[in-house]
Amino acid sequence: MSEGLSHIVLHACTPDDFELTRQFYTSFGFEALQDEADGNTTWLKLKASSKTTTDITLKLTLRALAVRRARPASDADWSLEETALVLATHDLADVKVKLETMGALYQDRPIQMSIYALDPLENLVVFASTQQDSDDDGFVTAAQSATDTNVATDPSCSSAVHHAKRIGVLTSGGDSPGMNACVRAVVRYGISKGCEVYAIYEGYQGLVDGGERICKMDWKSVRGWLGVGGTSIGTARCMEFKTREGRLKSAENLVKHGIDALIVCGGDGSLTGADVLRSEWSGLLEELRSLDRITDQEVDTYRHLTIVGLVGSIDNDMSGTDMTIGAVTSLQRICEAVDSIHTTALSHSRAFVVEVMGRHCGWLALMAGIASGADFVFIPERPPTEDDWETAMCKVANRHRKLGKRKTVIIVAEGAIDKYLKPIKAEHIKNVLTEQLKLDTRVTTLGHTQRGGSPAAYDRILATIQSVEAVDAVLRATPDTPSPLIGMCSNKVTTGPLMQAVELTHEVAKAISEKNFRRAMELRDPEFADEFEAYNASTILDDQSMVVPEHQRLNIAIVHVGAPAGGMNAATRTAVRCALNRGHRAFGVYNGFPGLVRGTIEELTWISVDGWGTLGGSQLGTNRSVPGIQVDLGMIAYQVQQHNIQALMLVGGFEAFSSLIKLEEARARYPSLCIPICHIPATVSNNVPGTDFSLGSDTSLNSIVEACDAIVQSARSSRRRVFVVEVQGGKTGYLAVEAGIATGANMIYIPEEGITLSRLQSDVKHLMALYLDDDEDKSEGRIILRTEGVSDTYTTDVISNILKDEGHHLFDSRTAVLGHIQQGGIPSPMDRIRATRLAKRAIEFFERHTSKALNEAHEAGHSIPPVELAHSPESVAVVGISGDGITFRSVQELLPVTDMKNRKPRAAWWYEHRPLVDLLTGRGLFTPEAQAQIHGSGMKK
Repeated sequence: MSEGLSHIVLHACTPDDFELTRQFYTSFGFEALQDEADGNTTWLKLKASSKTTTDITLKLTLRALAVRRARPASDADWSLEETALVLATHDLADVKVKLETMGALYQDRPIQMSIYALDPLENLVVFASTQQDSDDDGFVTAAQSATDTNVATDPSCSSAVHHAKRIGVLTSGGDSPGMNACVRAVVRYGISKGCEVYAIYEGYQGLVDGGERICKMDWKSVRGWLGVGGTSIGTARCMEFKTREGRLKSAENLVKHGIDALIVCGGDGSLTGADVLRSEWSGLLEELRSLDRITDQEVDTYRHLTIVGLVGSIDNDMSGTDMTIGAVTSLQRICEAVDSIHTTALSHSRAFVVEVMGRHCGWLALMAGIASGADFVFIPERPPTEDDWETAMCKVANRHRKLGKRKTVIIVAEGAIDKYLKPIKAEHIKNVLTEQLKLDTRVTTLGHTQRGGSPAAYDRILATIQSVEAVDAVLRATPDTPSPLIGMCSNKVTTGPLMQAVELTHEVAKAISEKNFRRAMELRDPEFADEFEAYNASTILDDQSMVVPEHQRLNIAIVHVGAPAGGMNAATRTAVRCALNRGHRAFGVYNGFPGLVRGTIEELTWISVDGWGTLGGSQLGTNRSVPGIQVDLGMIAYQVQQHNIQALMLVGGFEAFSSLIKLEEARARYPSLCIPICHIPATVSNNVPGTDFSLGSDTSLNSIVEACDAIVQSARSSRRRVFVVEVQGGKTGYLAVEAGIATGANMIYIPEEGITLSRLQSDVKHLMALYLDDDEDKSEGRIILRTEGVSDTYTTDVISNILKDEGHHLFDSRTAVLGHIQQGGIPSPMDRIRATRLAKRAIEFFERHTSKALNEAHEAGHSIPPVELAHSPESVAVVGISGDGITFRSVQELLPVTDMKNRKPRAAWWYEHRPLVDLLTGRGLFTPEAQAQIHGSGMKK
């Protein structure tokens, strides 16, 4: 409300309307102040919060002659109404409950994080979600709502002058893919929150130099940055910043630009430098004032400096986060190179030693070893335990050669050492292989190719969601808040003390220098040790050292079910090798359950699955046939008994989960199915319950991102063109949401929300506004992602045609159906690594659930093991990834949380990312000039 406007008047036509309206507003925090003597008037007030001086006061009157407002059509988009009372709330769910209890009509708008409701007098009230502090009742006044949410409002509506928060963003240290996505998200999310964002070019050197190197950014400044590697605002080593005088200049430049918050993306050195600047800030200001370089008012205004850290490092070497920005892309570059090396090594039966980055951290080397199937890996955290590590390495390589391998690949981190801290160098490894095994050996040092190229989907998403949290951390920071580090732990964005993370990171190097390698491993993220064990179990320990007692050895069958997905073969390879290393026998079932019924089963050997990790699709063959529906359960039970299968591993999507259900139900009728059965989720849709990630989903995201980057390039070249891109996903929007963030899609259509005509009307207006706001000669191409199963009516072609017809020649529209390219191709390193972890744990699952029955039979003197090895519900389970751990959740546990009709879990962790797609592409943030043209040029729908 503007100053001088004391209240809002509401007129009720009947006593019932009068009372219902009073109840409506009091339920949402308004207080009844007084009733006038005639009983026909009451005053309601929503008190201002601590952050604003403006109250909302309503005067509710009873007037029989008042004209009742017309109710807006239920199928219209109420967000297009011209007037509304806006209230902000922390709890939209509570608002819904209250509205439903009162029987009030409302439209839920999860995209805008708002609810549009009608009060009893048909007035529109907007409940907008906000993360800012509010009054105890959860609501804030209209003035605060305009500040804290993305609701358009006249600047005069604020009762006080608010200076926009100015945030500086800089990238420092070694560049890493995803830094540009980080800057883009800080700029756009910061602008959406009412902040002014400045890019500081050339890292700390730009902070010291000031001038043109500190540049105010607008929405368009970061257009197209998502897919660009490195950092477009530059990074440089700055020795001057390490001096007091350098930091004094930096402080002066920040003050002169009105910046009192810095978001720094870099490694531990860069983040430490930022925290030093903050710790000295008061003293720097005092010194600047004494030198008359700043004024008293500037000292008072910028008394406190806020620092927020984001970790941009390809080494993934920072404590306090499971993954750093750029690490996954760097791993992808390494695996692309090693995959290429495999073919030439195979052709000449050569050995290759590949050196990768990692001075104090072996994450890249270890993960590349897992993903590429390397014969041996050297990392700083866990040196070889043998004094003569050269002989130990040669024994492994020679054993693999005798099994039939024609190539040998050794991966060594640049900081690799032996247990006496003596460096292990690639050239020395080459000489050892040449002299002891007489192998034709080459050395390849990948160098800076590991830093380059377009960021992988994972890094784009990680950088985006962490940067959004960084801006929020700035806005909620206080002078007493320690500088926070934004991380990712257990698949959740986290905020922790920056310097504590830096200290723990340095402790790793200290532990290594003290030969405390166990401590060094503990300081890495929880997955690191698990993956190290998985690598050893599937690659190194094929020397009979892991074999279980003979009576505990199993016949394990592996079946692929459903559509193909990247990582299926990698899971099979690891399962076979881990099983063989434990003394079990592994059998591959060809062509799914129909193949099992026909007895198409083959024993798999160590060498028969060599190279499977890098192969896409399904080497065993797969289809969607489910037992008990398309395939006879009796015949499956018969074949299981005929081949003495004692454990069954299903690798696949929702069809595999459905098969798991049917097989458990059939146990009561078929004793041969009383064996442990597990399901490793593998589907591009990521719709299997019991896991955060399915194998193939990361590969599919990368395929979508690569295709969309090319489509955007085409659309941009054609200027005013919109592509509607259809992606897979069935009845779940995972791919569309995550790819929407990674590609910068302007809008997405997902089954969780559906499509309505009013939504399409709103989207057309949004696109028109964007194109009207574009420079006529530099108009951008844009994309829309549509999940294939979102609507039978509004198909990809229909949406494209509507956009084309309703765009009033402002833009053209085309379609692109990505289809099965999302299922094919080389599996991403992330999918290969996840497959390795899951498959190893699946073998352990089988052993755990059969050991009791097998031990009892052995102790009883039975030479033939029992047919029924497991009866408990827990022995039929999904082996999934939950946070940073591996879980085993039974069918009975998962059924209540599964939407069987729509083939997906009832809850989706990724759905909280959904609003970012619209927020970071400017939904509702186009210029007033563009709005005026839409509403005043005859283009109304």
